[in-house]
Amino acid sequence: MTSLGFLYPGHSAEDDYPRIEQLLGADIRLDVIHTDIGEDAHRVDALLRMGAPERLAAGVGELRMAGAEAVVWACTSGSFVYGWDGAHEQVRALAREAGMPASSTSFAFTNALRELGLRRVAVAATYPDDVAELFAAFLRASGAEVTSTRGAGIITAAEVGTWGEEEVLALATAADDETAEAVLLPDTALHTAAHLQTLEKTLGKPVLTANQVTVREALRLTDRRVNAPELGTLFTRQ
Repeated sequence: MTSLGFLYPGHSAEDDYPRIEQLLGADIRLDVIHTDIGEDAHRVDALLRMGAPERLAAGVGELRMAGAEAVVWACTSGSFVYGWDGAHEQVRALAREAGMPASSTSFAFTNALRELGLRRVAVAATYPDDVAELFAAFLRASGAEVTSTRGAGIITAAEVGTWGEEEVLALATAADDETAEAVLLPDTALHTAAHLQTLEKTLGKPVLTANQVTVREALRLTDRRVNAPELGTLFTRQ
């Protein structure tokens, strides 16, 4: 049994994780611990507080008791908001506190792009434009080329969590650029696990979403390879 740990802020789209777990096989368990979200706002000051070391550390004990072998901070905006260097320090501090390999959803995206050999991407973000641009800057720091960035202007994770397939597909389609090799949806508050096949079929290219890449990152940290085509191109490569 491989136990993967996730620190997830608040409650929005955490039900993506049991859905994904069902597709991975009986020997992989996804343990989700909820952290204190503080103020639910896609605003830089609120996001910095949400990703503060003490908030992440508060959930580490439960993951250790669950037998987690690796931990991922399952929050994109609460990691890239620190910038490239700050996000590295955030996961280093988390690894020290947890005593196990650690990462975050922001790095999950960059590692997924590297694994797929993709560089040119379009960003379809639920965030306000200024926060979406911070994610684009983080991707550029990793060496990716961002061909387009579209923000939906949503302030709260609670609202994002109410979106269904129609809204998700509309955002991804609007953000897509013909020169992009993939479309990225960065918000872990967005339900996407059930929509990945539809997204990729409609857009005709790989689609990377926050909860999907977060789980793939935890698998990478534990050297597990899983083939689960229902979860898109990222889980289809051997």
